Amino acid sequence: MLDTARDDAPVDGGYDFRPMLRGVAPVVTGADLALCDLEAPLGPLGGPFTGYPELQAPPQIATALKATGFDSCATASSHALDQGAEGVRRTLEALDTVGLRHTGTARNPAEAARPALLRVPGGALVAHLAYTYDAEGVRPPEDEPWMLNPLDPARIVADARAARRAGADVVVVSPYWGTEYRTAPDARQLRLAHLLAAARTDGRPDIDLIVGSRAHTPQPFEKVGGTWVVYGLGDQLAGVMTQARGDWGAAARFRFAPPARPGGRWRVTRAEYVPLLTDVGPPVRALDLTRTRGHDDVRKEIDRAVLSRGAADDGLVRRR
Repeated sequence: MLDTARDDAPVDGGYDFRPMLRGVAPVVTGADLALCDLEAPLGPLGGPFTGYPELQAPPQIATALKATGFDSCATASSHALDQGAEGVRRTLEALDTVGLRHTGTARNPAEAARPALLRVPGGALVAHLAYTYDAEGVRPPEDEPWMLNPLDPARIVADARAARRAGADVVVVSPYWGTEYRTAPDARQLRLAHLLAAARTDGRPDIDLIVGSRAHTPQPFEKVGGTWVVYGLGDQLAGVMTQARGDWGAAARFRFAPPARPGGRWRVTRAEYVPLLTDVGPPVRALDLTRTRGHDDVRKEIDRAVLSRGAADDGLVRRR
């Protein structure tokens, strides 16, 4: 992937990830609000840049995400602390520089306590919250526990309620969870999804949408107690993975409608998914499989995973 970004850069020694994402840009820009998951911490301009097990990616990725049309990124992941507190700071500064909102990691207690609130032009105020099950065994410093949001159900519900009090019409939670390369959700995902979907205040759900990541392959969409849950989107952009399905992904598209009366729930009126594939090339390119010929076998496998828990019966469709 770095070789492609280097080759795509207009100047020697630089990196440009925008061409890699160009194939999925129409999906992203077609949304009123687009959210992403950024797994790797971003490094300094001069590098070094490293892959697994301790990730550090070029900061030019932030520029590409913004140019592609994303509005906010979840930064809580198992690799969020790979480069320590300095890596967290660099990542958030890079996102701030390009105008991308972020949630899941923080540089200070005030930032950690403040939800990412995003106003859709002419529409809802959306809160974006993110959490991770672990950080590869690394913990935030004892005097800075707020640096990374843990995947704790009581904390998530409390944060969702705080976001609602701050004026959020729609609360979206991005959990980093699940078992790698497994298309089915594991027991913890199922248990937590039901707990979060059941949380209510005065009869109104505290959380309106759950969109997860971590498994590196698409997982099912499911309506749980009236709330849509995406157990895992897979990877939108990845390098050469240990399994072919690690290059598969899906975009989730949900249309919300305002309530009939003030204080009511904004409801999902349309649910769609878009199958995606990282073509590892070279050059590396993210592909929208609804607009790309071939790859029928991959498209079918993504369909099978996404629909495996009955989401079609609740109205989920593949975008045509």
